[in-house]
Amino acid sequence: MTTTRSLFRGNRDKPDPKRPLWVLSLLAPAFGLLPSQLVLHTGAAVFWWIEPIIILIVIPLLDWMIGEDGTNPREEDYESLSNDRYYRWCTYLFLPVQFVALLIAAFLWAGAELTVFDKLGLAVTMGFMSGIGINAAHELGHRVERLERWLAKIALAPSAYGHFYVEHNRGHHTRVATPEDPASARLGESLWAFLPRTVVGGFRSALQLEQERLRRKGSRWWSSQNNILQAWAMTLVLFGVLLAVFGWAILPYLLVQAVIGAALLETVNYVEHYGLLRRRLPNGRWARCSPADSWNSDRLLTNVVLFHLQRHSDHHANPGRRYQTLRSSQDAPQLPAGYATMIVLAAVPPLWRRVMDPRVLAHYDGDVTRANIAPRKRDRLLAAYKPPDAARPRDPDDDFRSDPSPSRW
Repeated sequence: MTTTRSLFRGNRDKPDPKRPLWVLSLLAPAFGLLPSQLVLHTGAAVFWWIEPIIILIVIPLLDWMIGEDGTNPREEDYESLSNDRYYRWCTYLFLPVQFVALLIAAFLWAGAELTVFDKLGLAVTMGFMSGIGINAAHELGHRVERLERWLAKIALAPSAYGHFYVEHNRGHHTRVATPEDPASARLGESLWAFLPRTVVGGFRSALQLEQERLRRKGSRWWSSQNNILQAWAMTLVLFGVLLAVFGWAILPYLLVQAVIGAALLETVNYVEHYGLLRRRLPNGRWARCSPADSWNSDRLLTNVVLFHLQRHSDHHANPGRRYQTLRSSQDAPQLPAGYATMIVLAAVPPLWRRVMDPRVLAHYDGDVTRANIAPRKRDRLLAAYKPPDAARPRDPDDDFRSDPSPSRW
């Protein structure tokens, strides 16, 4: 079996030993270009479904075979890595490949050569591509550069999930790992209960946040400065052009791929913070987000494909860091596998809870009262996971987490 240790042997002193691998982040949109050619040359209709096959089967297997990354960027290399434009172009190039793949798909959906089942498979493939495209938008949307923020909104157009630009940056990052955050899953909450709650809650939150921002600026909702309207307008333009060129017959497939893209994003949200709860300060406010408040995974392949999204603990503790500078920390709770594997587990609630509930409890030293518990499941979970020394009043300082400052990493 190839190990991370052997893969990076002799490269540990380089600022980024994974530098040549980041082009693999273009695999997701690239696979969206391939279905028609693979089917043409092999005759195997299964390739219309290539993206979910790669994401849900092939990558989990390769993650298990390749193993963990095991490398972190050094502090002295932070500035040079941040300013290296090679990493920016890896995110920029995702967009044109994604849009070309969607254009080819629209052409195929409009034709009569494919069966409805084949067209559905192609829509699912495009949906997985759009979901990973939201991850590219996530990376771009955190940047202060005007160009990258506009590119983030463009990347959200295929999934019709433009409000994510507002909710993620100004909502989720503020309320993460608290009961107020619709994108933070609760202990005992299944994925299927979480999805409607986070979709509706995130949508409402985005509207409220943007309305408040515009009010502070003295602008009205129907303004060119409205970030949500800007992002939604890009979806309307994209879908409008495709419908004008290829006809209304492609609309069901455009909607299917958008729904799947959004569902994939929210499933990843479910994995990232399941059961985790930030500490309350004596004044009643939530403590600053630390690495202990996000699930971390350092599986090499998925990290490269997803722009280090799995180093989520560092991302929330230091959201200004670009993906190539994110670090993995043992202070963070660790997932047993990469995101690709975990989203498969999340789809089966009994299996998910069997794997993850003990890890949540272990993270809080067996004290379930320190977790973010689903309100409807609270009594049952408290009875099932009776906290240790339940009769002893708990000192608020028991919840203190380690200092998340970079000097400790």
